[in-house]
Amino acid sequence: MGAMDQKKMEQEELCQRRGTLYLCATPIGNLEDITLRVIRTLREVDLIAAEDTRNSRKLLNHFEIRTPMTSYHEYNKIEKARTLIAKLQEGKSVALITDAGTPGISDPGEELVRMCCEAGIEVTSLPGACACVTALTLSALPTRRFCFEAFLPADKKERQQVLEELKDETRTVILYEAPHRLVRTLGELQEALGDRRASVCRELTKKHETVQRTTLSEAFAWYETHEPKGECVIVLEGRSRAELSQEEQQDWAQISIRAHVELYESRGLDHKEAMKQAAKDRGILKREVYAALLQETE
Repeated sequence: MGAMDQKKMEQEELCQRRGTLYLCATPIGNLEDITLRVIRTLREVDLIAAEDTRNSRKLLNHFEIRTPMTSYHEYNKIEKARTLIAKLQEGKSVALITDAGTPGISDPGEELVRMCCEAGIEVTSLPGACACVTALTLSALPTRRFCFEAFLPADKKERQQVLEELKDETRTVILYEAPHRLVRTLGELQEALGDRRASVCRELTKKHETVQRTTLSEAFAWYETHEPKGECVIVLEGRSRAELSQEEQQDWAQISIRAHVELYESRGLDHKEAMKQAAKDRGILKREVYAALLQETE
């Protein structure tokens, strides 16, 4: 047997000895929203890594799961990930659970997944509850195209940058927010994005679940006088493409057609392509651009 073949066999044997990381979705409120596969996996793995062991203990006790548990959270995500990877490389199997919902979605699980993949550890996801998808389907807003922003950044400058990016977002937008910050966030969204349709979803899957299909201005006014309770998901209507196109045409109208064409020529386009792009920007025919250029030279 050659050295290359020997090395290949050793690598294959090492991969076979390695364990698997299971991303297990847990209920976001209603304990019945857990799959049979997740329950079985949590019972069979060697170790469960949980964001909050005290919170997760209630879930495990409910389903009579006795698997050992360890903490994995935002403040130990790098150091603890190395420990978990070492166990996986020894052949142990590990299940990752978050406080609620799907691990890796707006939580430190994404770091563990990345590090496992880099280390050649097999990762598989067991689907289940996810607050952002649940809220989207309840919102009565378009679901074909959407973007998920999770929590807006705490840093003021970064927060403003994200709001500026969302201003022209044409997809449905999903945000998470804590109840004590909801009013402030609704006000900032209205100021930055303008008034638009929105759904505010609270206590999803729980007994007191509420979904307010309203507008940003109405939601802001309501929660100014009604203290919100429970974790919130805000779903916003995306900006109209037609509205954006009209605004862009109005912006181009501020400069002459010649200046518009020369702008594209300065970027390396030949004269014909520059006229074609200018016509597209302005929503007019290419021959209209040509005629305007002729008129300016007369």
